[in-house]
Amino acid sequence: MNSKKLYKKGLRLEYFTVSYNFIEAGVAILFGTVASSIALIGFGMDSIVETLSGFILIWRLHQHQNLSEAEEEKIEKRAMKFVAITFFILGAYVLIQSIMKLIDGTPPDPSLPGIILAFISLIIMPILALRKIKVGKQINSRALVADAKETIACAFLSAALLLGLGLNYLFGLWQADPIVGIIIVFFLFREGWESWEEAQ
Repeated sequence: MNSKKLYKKGLRLEYFTVSYNFIEAGVAILFGTVASSIALIGFGMDSIVETLSGFILIWRLHQHQNLSEAEEEKIEKRAMKFVAITFFILGAYVLIQSIMKLIDGTPPDPSLPGIILAFISLIIMPILALRKIKVGKQINSRALVADAKETIACAFLSAALLLGLGLNYLFGLWQADPIVGIIIVFFLFREGWESWEEAQ
């Protein structure tokens, strides 16, 4: 497959990522708000960051023929720093909210739509990540490979969210929800730090 076709394939993967994560974010935040689930809201916020990252990648892949390698590298580093800062801000918010939930003892309502969303994401995200990694390596795009890592992180988050929402739904263990929120914070901070390091 020639370079032009590979870049188009990379763009299609990013268009799908942005579209899926936009819908995922809306559904997660909506049902998270309805159920007072900080884990579901945090999951939705992570999807917003992935959407931002996807937009950056779309722009980056569109511009690859119009920029020199040095210009591409400079813009890519700036974009990755922006994504990293966004991860830190959202992570701090989810951490504070999770701790407050555990302290005040307000149980979130069970959320079947959240469970369904987590299950769907757990299936889709690993497949999407593997395809991004393959194309990213073929066109030598560190940014696309880094974005694939975010997608892998989303799959882990989906598993954690499914566990937390499932325990609350099946057994009424509401503490699992803010605990999963704190687990999501770990992923947000880790991804933020890795993005920042990549941008140095």
